[in-house]
Formats: sequence, structure tokens, C-alpha cells
Amino acid sequence: MIRTLLVDDEPLALEGLRTRLALERDIEIVGEAHDGLAAVEAIGRLLPDLVFLDIQMPGIDGLEVVARAGRVHLPAIVFVTAFDRYALEAFDLHALHYLLKPVSKERLERALARVRRELARGELVEQGSANVMKLLDDREKGTGPVRRWAVKHGDRWVLLRADEVDWIEAAANYVRLHAKGGAYLIRGTLSSLERSLDPARFVRIHRSTIVNVDRVKEIKPEWHGDFEVLLQGGKVLRMSRNFRAALLR
Repeated sequence: MIRTLLVDDEPLALEGLRTRLALERDIEIVGEAHDGLAAVEAIGRLLPDLVFLDIQMPGIDGLEVVARAGRVHLPAIVFVTAFDRYALEAFDLHALHYLLKPVSKERLERALARVRRELARGELVEQGSANVMKLLDDREKGTGPVRRWAVKHGDRWVLLRADEVDWIEAAANYVRLHAKGGAYLIRGTLSSLERSLDPARFVRIHRSTIVNVDRVKEIKPEWHGDFEVLLQGGKVLRMSRNFRAALLR
């Protein structure tokens, strides 16, 4: 069963979605929310697999719901919106799932077919989350350093902010983000990730290590010319002499 949350401030829109989804044998509606703040709370409490999320709502909009709720749980998202040319262009650009109001039976069936197909392949949350992150970053800062990642946490996905990361290490075809007492794998190389980071906050200290300079407590030279970098939480990292100037700067 696909545990599904419905979020919309229009009672008729909710009723229409509820009625149509009740006919789908693999959809279980676990809750409803009528505004953005209630949606954030419901996502964190219910941990749904799928959310039909209205964009225009009082308080905070649908994208802000994702940004806030995603720190606890990031489900698959199908955005629901009245016609808005700019919103639709953004959804298309970032390859996001959306439905136009009024939601027709045919469009809903197509959206559900895509969700089922991608959930079955394990792709929707991972790739869809990355696409949502890109849209959020573009809305907040346009082009610029990455601000957050979608990372696996146990049996669900959450949003990890860049300023929460202590240090980063290479791990074959992945990179490992160390943050909040845990470690999170994301696809990619350390070099490609380094280019997307804020250079005022993250600095390469070794060919396989990047550190958040805000976490550095002490730098200690070793007899052979390299250095030990002590982080605030007690972790000690090795820094190659070639990277010393970059960290001190």
C-alpha cells in the first residue's frame, strides 16, 4: 500500500482527490491537512510515502512545506496547482510531478502510474528529492552554492542542510557527509561536490577530505610535515601540507 497524505486548503479539491483515490486499491489515505503548517506537522507525524501537495496555501506555500518537513521525512511529492505559467515552467524545468486544478481522472491516473512505476524502481524519492532540492535552491538563491541535500536516513529520506555538515569524505563513487552524529551517502565524486559548495565555509584539507571550517577547533603540526585537524566534536582529521594555506586563509 502507498500511504498517502492529501494537502489542500480547498475542501472541494480535497473531496475530489479523496473520492478518486478511494477507487485505487493500492492507495491508503492516512491523513489530510488544510494549510502549510498543518502539512509540515502531518508529514513528520505520519511519514507518508506520497503527498499530493497544493502549492498556493495560506501561511506557507507547498515548496516551503517541503523545505521544512523534509528535515524529518521527505516523501514522494505530486504538486497540485491552479494554472500558473511560471510555476509550471519551474516544475517542467526541474522534472517534478504536478497536477493542474481541476484535477481530471485521466491526469490523476497518469500521475499515479508514474508514481507506482518509479516507487517500484526505487527512483522516485531519490531523483525526485534531488529535483525538489534544486528547485528550492533556485528559488532561494538563484545560482550559488548548494544549500541542502536529500539523504537516506534509516527507511526514509530527509533534508540535510549544508551548515549541518561537519566534514565530508570520498567513498568510491559516493561521498559521505558527516553530520549530526551520523554519516550519509550521496552519489558523486568529492571533486564535483567541492565545486558546488560555499568556498567560504568548506575547504579541502586532503585529496579525500573536505571540512566545514566552522567546526575546526585546532590545527596541530606533525613531525613529518602534515597536520592534525581537531573538530569541535573531538574528531581528528588528517590535513596534507599542500592544503594548509587554503584552510588557514
